[in-house]
Amino acid sequence: MTGLVLSGSWNIFIVKPDEADGTVECRIKGKVLRDAETFRNPIAPGDRVVFKTDGGGRGLVLALEERRNIFTRSCQSEGKRNRHDKSRPKSQILAANADLVLCVCTPASPPFRPRFIDRLLVQAEASGVDPMIVVNKSDIPADSTAEARLMDFSRIGYRVIRTSAKTGLGIDELRRLVNSKLSLLMGQSGVGKSSIINALASTNIKTKAVNEKYDRGNHTTTLASLTALPKGWIIDTPGVRVFTPDRVSADQLTLFMREFAPFTGQCYFGLSCSHTTETGCKVREAVENGGIYPDRYESFLRIREELRPVL
Repeated sequence: MTGLVLSGSWNIFIVKPDEADGTVECRIKGKVLRDAETFRNPIAPGDRVVFKTDGGGRGLVLALEERRNIFTRSCQSEGKRNRHDKSRPKSQILAANADLVLCVCTPASPPFRPRFIDRLLVQAEASGVDPMIVVNKSDIPADSTAEARLMDFSRIGYRVIRTSAKTGLGIDELRRLVNSKLSLLMGQSGVGKSSIINALASTNIKTKAVNEKYDRGNHTTTLASLTALPKGWIIDTPGVRVFTPDRVSADQLTLFMREFAPFTGQCYFGLSCSHTTETGCKVREAVENGGIYPDRYESFLRIREELRPVL
């Protein structure tokens, strides 16, 4: 049988068969998945698998169908806790075969964090998944700093949509944009990802208020999972406070930042330019003349530093 993976943890995966009702709890049969050892989880929501059942509601995954893409995150910072453990996987697959990644943020509560969005956008570009920025809780006014950054995201070509799962603002527009697509929701805890799914799918996923003491979200989603929409599918993911782009080198970073990409190889030192201190750097010139927003350049520098190999 073939089916769609809805969720999974460790070696247990919930699969929706293509030609049967209900779901099947599956495990992986031996070492049937190529390159599985390079990931923390070999299968993710959105994957399509071939499996067989035992007749009792359980099954075995026999093969993984070819993927169009995967959206991953680096677990490098976790791996630093034990640098001598060479077998520890460095990547986590959050979703497979996604058409759209919704980078969810808020103007406040929790605070607007554009550099977190920058990281998600880099990963989306590197993964070949179309990104969109969703400003949830837009019934709360954004300050001038947030508005300036959102305007710049629009300027460099990203769609920005303002929603409020609480009031219904923008939900109909968002529903049209995700119709017939497999979408991935990404964002920090407390930005309202589960509330957005509840509004789109008429579900009742548990939600929690933002922690008032620390102005941070409380984790309610603990496992990435796929939910059916009236037309399409959407993947909810646990909120993360730190996101490091995966499988992107420091030298490749400009290729995955839209307004930086045209300057790749154009500097005085060509592809050897780090875009940090060199003379004749076209990226730094673009920052000075307004072609690159200064805070985006600061994001570039911070991400680039994290992507440098740990010796």
